Amino acid sequence: MQEYLFEEKTYYRKNEFKSNRLTLVFAHGVSGSSSAWLPYEKKFAEKYNVLFYDIRGHGKSKKFPNYSDYEVKNFVDDLHELVTFLKIKKFVLITNSFAALIAVEYIKKYRENVIASIFTSPEIYLKPPTIVKFSKPALKILTGLISVLPFNPKPRGHVDYKKYIGSTDWSPGRNLADMRNTGLRAHFYTLRQSMQAFEHDLEKINIPTLVIHGEKDTMIPLQNSKEVAKRIKNAEFISIPNVDHNTVHNAVKFMSEAIESFVEKNKKVLQ
Repeated sequence: MQEYLFEEKTYYRKNEFKSNRLTLVFAHGVSGSSSAWLPYEKKFAEKYNVLFYDIRGHGKSKKFPNYSDYEVKNFVDDLHELVTFLKIKKFVLITNSFAALIAVEYIKKYRENVIASIFTSPEIYLKPPTIVKFSKPALKILTGLISVLPFNPKPRGHVDYKKYIGSTDWSPGRNLADMRNTGLRAHFYTLRQSMQAFEHDLEKINIPTLVIHGEKDTMIPLQNSKEVAKRIKNAEFISIPNVDHNTVHNAVKFMSEAIESFVEKNKKVLQ
C-alpha cells in the first residue's frame, strides 16, 4: 500500500491496481479516518484493487473553514475528482455511517461508476430519531460559536483504532481521540450537515446493495437500516448480534466475511 495526497486536498492509500481485478473504494464516517479500515487492507489488498481515503476535514485531508464547505455535495465532488484522477471507471463503494450519505448522493449523480454499494451502520435518516431532533438546535448554536474561533488549517493524523477495539458508541476515550484528531470545526460542521433533510430516493438505486447494521446500535436505530434495505430494490440486509454502531472496529471478521461473500456472489454481475 502506498500513501498519496491528491491536489494538496485528499489523502488516500491504494495498492497496485491491476486491470483484471475488481476495485473496492472505502469511505469512513464523522471524525474517523481511513485508519478505521486498516484491518480490511490486509484482508482485501491481495485479491482486489483497494482505495481508502480521508474525507475532507478528517485525518490527513485538507481542512476547510466554513460550515458550507462540509455540505454533502462537496464530499461527493471530492470522491468523484479522486476516482477520475485515478482512472477508476467502475467500483464497489463501501461506506460507513455518515459516508452512506456521500454514497447515496454519489450514486444519484454518477450511477454509471458504481457497480455495487455496501452500507455499514448507514446514517441515512428516514425518520429522525429523538437524539437528532434534540441535537439539531444545539448543534446550530455550537457551530455558530465555533465559526468565530481561529481556524487552524493544519491537517491532523490517524487514530490507532486497535486501542479502542470493544469500545462502545459513547466511549469517552475513543470519542475524544476522534474529536481531538479531527478538530472541533470539522467534527461538528460535518455532524450538523449529516442531520440535514435529504431526498434520498432510495427506490431509484438499482445496483446490488448490502446493508449491514449492529443490533446494539444506540446512534442509529436498527429498524432504520432495515427500512433502508427495504426501499432499495433487491437489497440484502445483515444484522450483527452484540455489536453497536462501531461495526467497522468491533466486527472486523464478520464484516470482512460479509463484504467478500457479497462481492464474490455478485462477481459475474459486477465484472
